[in-house]
Amino acid sequence: MPYRKEPPHTHGSVPHTAIVLVNLGTPDAPTSAAVRRYLKEFLSDPRVVEIPRLLWWLILHLVILPFRSGKSAAKYAQIWTQEGSPLKVHTQKQATLLRGALGERGHSKLKVEMAMRYGSPALPDVLDQLKAANCDRILVLPAYPQYSGTTTGSIDDAVFAHYAKVRNIPELRLVRNYHDHDGYIDALRDSVLAHWEAKGRGGKLVMSFHGVPKRTLLLGDPYHCECHKTARLLAAKLRLRPDDYLVTFQSRFGKAEWLQPYTAPTVAQLARDGVKRVDVICPGFTSDCLETLEEINMEVRHDFMAAGGAEFHYIACLNEAPGWINGLAEITEQHLIGWPTMMTSTQREAQQKDADTGREHAARLGAA
Repeated sequence: MPYRKEPPHTHGSVPHTAIVLVNLGTPDAPTSAAVRRYLKEFLSDPRVVEIPRLLWWLILHLVILPFRSGKSAAKYAQIWTQEGSPLKVHTQKQATLLRGALGERGHSKLKVEMAMRYGSPALPDVLDQLKAANCDRILVLPAYPQYSGTTTGSIDDAVFAHYAKVRNIPELRLVRNYHDHDGYIDALRDSVLAHWEAKGRGGKLVMSFHGVPKRTLLLGDPYHCECHKTARLLAAKLRLRPDDYLVTFQSRFGKAEWLQPYTAPTVAQLARDGVKRVDVICPGFTSDCLETLEEINMEVRHDFMAAGGAEFHYIACLNEAPGWINGLAEITEQHLIGWPTMMTSTQREAQQKDADTGREHAARLGAA
């Protein structure tokens, strides 16, 4: 199997450590053509859709892409900003702030980059850029707190597939999940409390997670359990009683049974049952995106109000909240243990001196 060409090697160069914050992805523009390209890549992933490939190819290319692309583009257009896609904008800002937070904690000269599993910047391209920048230690940090084979598993697939064609592979660490990490749960708690302080508190808190087919749970995917653990921990931090909150699942696709209860019909039924106000938070999304801004804050809001509800409050994702950036830094630090990312100026000078000595020695032997 041919390997990719290695970037030019410079003897005596100081190696670096990099963190890659990876989110799902987004179209490059709110247009039918851009959405079609994005959906084709996303829905062609066998981790995302586990049905026979030939049958799915026919459904995808003859039904979904021709008819869904335009409809999805119209939805993206409703949430697009001057900066671009909200998910991409927030993820980039998180990566930048994470770099600063880690620097303040003493982790020197860390590179922190953002990548997308589907779309751009593509994860393989970012990994190549880091290799060219002499990063020989790479931590892959998914933007998904809860593990699922459909999300984090797919990121791992992409990393392994990329390095299967690389001769000189860096040291790798892949974060699996952080659904029960205190930094994450505390950030969620602070988000809810800040909303309640500013807007008052509703009769029910709905925690809506992205759905996956029920079949994945039966086959051993831990996502359902990790979502419920997140919900339990958040409820405990908020001192909620069991009847104060609900766990639901959104974004159902196709005719198969997905994890239940479904968000939209559940919220509408609350209104019919006399609940006048609901507060909805999406703990599984760390950045606001189509599924939160359009599906929840527009479509589900409409369903609730049409069913007789009076007040619908959407609680924004963690985005760039200071508490979340601190939590993200804590999560990252735990996975950096053992790597030389915290050095005194004296240690850095010694490392550079060793590198310079190595370069001089290589030069005497005739190496470039």
